[in-house]
Amino acid sequence: MRSLQLQSALSDYVEAAAVALHAEIVAGAEVPFELEQQGARRGSRGPSLYCYSPLTRQFIDERLPTLERLPAHAEAVRLLAEFDGLDRYLVSSGLDSGGRASTRTRVNAALGALLADVFEQQTDFELNPERLQAALARLEQAALSATSELTLVAVLHGLTITSPELALTRGLTIAQPHALDGLPIGAVAPADADGGHLVVVLATEWQDSRESVGRGCEVLIDLLRALRLFGDGRVTLGALAWSRVGGGAWNPQPLGTGGRPHGMLVVTAEQEDELRAFCSLVSRRAPHSNELAWALRRFELGCDRDSAYEALTDHLLALRVLLEPEGPASGLLSRRLAALCAIPARRTELIERAEEALALERSYIDGSAIEHAGAHTLATDMADHLRALLRDVVCGHLTPDLVPLADELLVEPDPEPAPAAEPAPDVPTAVPALGDQPALADQLALAEEMAPGAASVEQILGDSSQSQEILDIFI
Repeated sequence: MRSLQLQSALSDYVEAAAVALHAEIVAGAEVPFELEQQGARRGSRGPSLYCYSPLTRQFIDERLPTLERLPAHAEAVRLLAEFDGLDRYLVSSGLDSGGRASTRTRVNAALGALLADVFEQQTDFELNPERLQAALARLEQAALSATSELTLVAVLHGLTITSPELALTRGLTIAQPHALDGLPIGAVAPADADGGHLVVVLATEWQDSRESVGRGCEVLIDLLRALRLFGDGRVTLGALAWSRVGGGAWNPQPLGTGGRPHGMLVVTAEQEDELRAFCSLVSRRAPHSNELAWALRRFELGCDRDSAYEALTDHLLALRVLLEPEGPASGLLSRRLAALCAIPARRTELIERAEEALALERSYIDGSAIEHAGAHTLATDMADHLRALLRDVVCGHLTPDLVPLADELLVEPDPEPAPAAEPAPDVPTAVPALGDQPALADQLALAEEMAPGAASVEQILGDSSQSQEILDIFI
């Protein structure tokens, strides 16, 4: 599968380099030659033959500093640095893959190899489009040179990105369908699409190809969880994914997800680094075998529901596990939720909203609920509060045991208001509203300091000999 964005950037750079190199020739520079000896035919007693071979690569390498100043160079470097076949391309070009070299050094070496491939045996640097396309095809083929490589493609609904492609980690990319070439037909125009959609592409290698598809699907599910915790959009994956090994045929794979997206999560170019950091954090810290893990799973099930009432039931169950271990008879869920998710001045309002949600759940259970717009809004509110609590616990801003914290906030007296004629004293509220948290990037940095010994990806996805490959994919 080809990245059209990478192809376009490299084409622009090669075209600009051709102009610059041709200008050097016009200005009087000459491509050096070497004298090569061609031996006589076997059995022949004639003299050896000699020919002159242009040292095109040497001429290009001597001018790489000049070519690096071309406007098209920066974008080519950026995209080629994310290219999964970079090291294999260097090896196929007769260069050391440079595990010890910096990414910048390896990328510049690859650009030099690409130029040498396009202009091989040339001395005037006139660009031949056919040779350019052939050279680009050889570069892209490097990404598929390993027959054990798995490519997994899925459809993503409820998310919008402003860039053509968003590389989350090495081998994991979210993209506009038109930005990639070679996608399976079902991913370009999925049967369950009701509007715009994105695709998520996972490219990796596992030694055991029988397990690779299942592990790849797990990575996609982990990504979906992170996206749902990141924003208030109800992002969902399509019911089917498509997989292939090496350059083989695409095969459909059920993902086991469902539901319809509600709203739209928009990720701008400025938020891309924030999303990358958040996905990495969630993949490492998501719980897998406790009450918090159960609540997180119930949150995801609610996001998959087509019915707002069924989603409300799932999300209230998750809130009860987190905030009401004594059982519903205690009647403490609403107050504890308000203590954690609202400033003191708005706690009463949230308590009333939570009680309305509990009453709506009871009416749905006994069959007396009447579907109306207010019920959908109420269900969305409860989902948002649950999402905010789960996100803050996973990120390390709140402890997993939320009940003692909520009860402590409930017994604290509200700060006395300052006299109207005087400036308000600088007294923080007992707990900030979750919507008023610091920037997510600052939260992530703080979380890293608070919990350096967090769960590893092996714990999240299961211990296996392939844990290093998963680390490379999603961290």
